[in-house]
Amino acid sequence: MSVMMLGSVAAAWGFVMALSPVLQVHRMSQTRSSQDVSITYFVILLPGFLLWVAYGIARGDLFIALPNAVAAVTALVLITYSTILRRPMRRHEGRHAR
Repeated sequence: MSVMMLGSVAAAWGFVMALSPVLQVHRMSQTRSSQDVSITYFVILLPGFLLWVAYGIARGDLFIALPNAVAAVTALVLITYSTILRRPMRRHEGRHAR
């Protein structure tokens, strides 16, 4: 198997892995809860994804940079949505009181 073929297959699977947290986001949107998600796990992964993006760009290697860029965006979406779902609902009582 050539290096180009291996890079293509690895990058394709990298995209699948990068998009897999979308399944968790979908589940959160169904249950309206993120209690089953470890936000810390994704916060730890995020700098790693960004470092791999930087490394891939520095090497001029899109097989490394692009899947990790997608993974970083996916992780940010999951972190943001999880955080939003965990915010306590604020009551608007007394909003119009003077």
